[in-house]
Amino acid sequence: MSFATVEVEDKVALVWLDQPDSKLNTISVELLDVFEALLDRLHHDESIEGAVLISRKPDCFIAGADIRQFLKLESAEAAADASRQGNRLLSRMASFPKPIVAAVNGSCLGGGLEVALACRYRIASDHPKTVMGLPEVKLGLLPGAGGSQRLPRLVGLQRALAILLTGKNVYPRQALRMGLVDEVIHPYGLLQAAHSAARELAGGGLKPRRRRRPAAERLLEGNRWGRRMIFKQARKRVERQTWGNYPAPPSILDVVSKGLRQGLEAGLEAESAAFGRLMQTPQSKQLINLFFAMTSDSKPDTSAARPVSEVAVLGAGLMGAGIAQVTAAKEVEVLLKDLDQQALSRGEKTIWKDLSGKVRKRAMTPFQRDRLLSRIRGVTDYERFAGSDIVIEAVFEDLGLKRRILAEVEEAVGPDAIFASNTSALPISQIAAQAKRPEQVVGMHYFSPVTKMPLLEIIATPQTADWVVSTAVDLGLKQGKTVIVVGDGPGFYTTRILAPLMNEALLMLEEGAAIPQLDRAMRRFGFPVGPATLMDEVGIDVGAHVSQTLGEAFAARGATPSKAMEQLAQKGFLGRKNKRGFYLYSKGKKGRKRGAKEVNRSIYDHFGGEPRKDFSDQEIQSRLSLVMINEAAYCLQEGILHSPRDGDLGAILGLGFPPFLGGPFRYLDSKGLQSVLGEMRQLESGHGPRFAAAPILQERAAQGRPFYR
Repeated sequence: MSFATVEVEDKVALVWLDQPDSKLNTISVELLDVFEALLDRLHHDESIEGAVLISRKPDCFIAGADIRQFLKLESAEAAADASRQGNRLLSRMASFPKPIVAAVNGSCLGGGLEVALACRYRIASDHPKTVMGLPEVKLGLLPGAGGSQRLPRLVGLQRALAILLTGKNVYPRQALRMGLVDEVIHPYGLLQAAHSAARELAGGGLKPRRRRRPAAERLLEGNRWGRRMIFKQARKRVERQTWGNYPAPPSILDVVSKGLRQGLEAGLEAESAAFGRLMQTPQSKQLINLFFAMTSDSKPDTSAARPVSEVAVLGAGLMGAGIAQVTAAKEVEVLLKDLDQQALSRGEKTIWKDLSGKVRKRAMTPFQRDRLLSRIRGVTDYERFAGSDIVIEAVFEDLGLKRRILAEVEEAVGPDAIFASNTSALPISQIAAQAKRPEQVVGMHYFSPVTKMPLLEIIATPQTADWVVSTAVDLGLKQGKTVIVVGDGPGFYTTRILAPLMNEALLMLEEGAAIPQLDRAMRRFGFPVGPATLMDEVGIDVGAHVSQTLGEAFAARGATPSKAMEQLAQKGFLGRKNKRGFYLYSKGKKGRKRGAKEVNRSIYDHFGGEPRKDFSDQEIQSRLSLVMINEAAYCLQEGILHSPRDGDLGAILGLGFPPFLGGPFRYLDSKGLQSVLGEMRQLESGHGPRFAAAPILQERAAQGRPFYR
């Protein structure tokens, strides 16, 4: 068995999973054959009383299914049959008379967790890289090997739905608390503990641990009326959050419900049938494309990267604190600088609160938190910067300020230090115009909140040295970011394509559109928030600054920008930061803060007053999405983007472009370039040259050449 080796020790079969030529173990046809052979051997060999599944990979138990194998299945029925095959095997494992123990160290996701769920006993290591979950919903799918059935029976319905519907990670201490695992132990003791558990289970001296559920939970989940209420509320939340754009979450609810009502076998059959159907949906195909784009080997080059042992971050605000935190989390020493101790304390408090929240959720231990914090040193001057390899500036978007800070840094650091500006719109070449070493200046555009947003946009000017770009990319990848490298220019890529969408929203407000309708239509299209809400969150003053930065470039193409953002900022409409923007934000109780908002009707005075006009959702969606997509095409045409893949990743991960649509370029391909051009010609005739299609769109449409083949 090339995927595993078996050692028998004191009547326990130790099954070492070790997929050849791979850093990970994945569920595949070959691995299922290994499990089948293992069960046959355990059944017939009377000298073996139990087994332990354990991995030789240092950071991986089983990372999930090999999606590429499933993509080869040409029909829903073929995919459903593959799921049924896996379910038959894991059902045999779950009911096997000899105990099988899962010894989990590292990633245990998707099909990997389903294998562990089919074992009689689960032990997890407390290694920082040990993580469990069922992330199939993020691929537009549901678990296809019993996860939708065994998880609710093990941890309870409400906890299971929280995992199944979000695909969120579960860490060892959380898993122990909810009953997902029976023990948590240090990695060095994992094998011995699992071996002992198998022996004791076989002898009847050990029983699997079952979480004692609170009385309220037992009462609610233990009868059909309570379960019906749970499912009803879950469906409302799903509809509210997805606007019906994702078929997987409702299917998960259907399958879990059926299993609880009609029994395990009926649930498993429903799971397999739904898995097959979902595999063929356009949403799943696009989400799988996104997954491959994020995990493929076609990542930016890091071959010329130089080692980075210390990073200095200038500015201890939310952005700077976030950059410091994600850097220190990867064993890199960090200097966090601000003007005075008070500002530093605010930044350090931000980091402390975020990490302490993870401790409360048992996603990390207090020791891990304190160790991370010990790698961040607050400073108020440049005295210690001589040893910094990269200095990341995260101060206000002001060209003069950034140039002054760059000059100060160049005096303080060594000759090989890199200066990176975390700017969202100012061209890096302008920031570096007066630098002593412009070849060592690069852009590193993070997204807020840094600890949660997955994208890092690295901006290289024609002068930026290759090793500088490579080093910045390498640091970003270590920080856990998906990295795209783009060319320099106003707004780079992400800000540049967002600006036309926001501008179009303002123009529609000037035409009489209502704020809630704009937001609602774009939520229904698939964006996480609407344009008015986003402007409030970013800050109307920040949006005004970006509008000024990009306005000249857009005006050159006949796309005159709205002046509304600048006028609103001057009148004191700043958005959520002063609770007065397109919406008014109450100072209600803590639990109401995020949702307590109402339309700021006084803002309509700056857009022609009331009453407002009614636009169709289709017109709003078409106008706002196509100006953004057209700008993405311009970026590819002008070399700001190096590939359609980077454009799709940047739009989805940085701006919330609907993932199920695949990104601007996959969306163009799926709709058809000729169809999009026809739509844009109609908009151009009605609304002017800002809807004139980029030449690259016209050329590819004429050639019948999509962006992806």
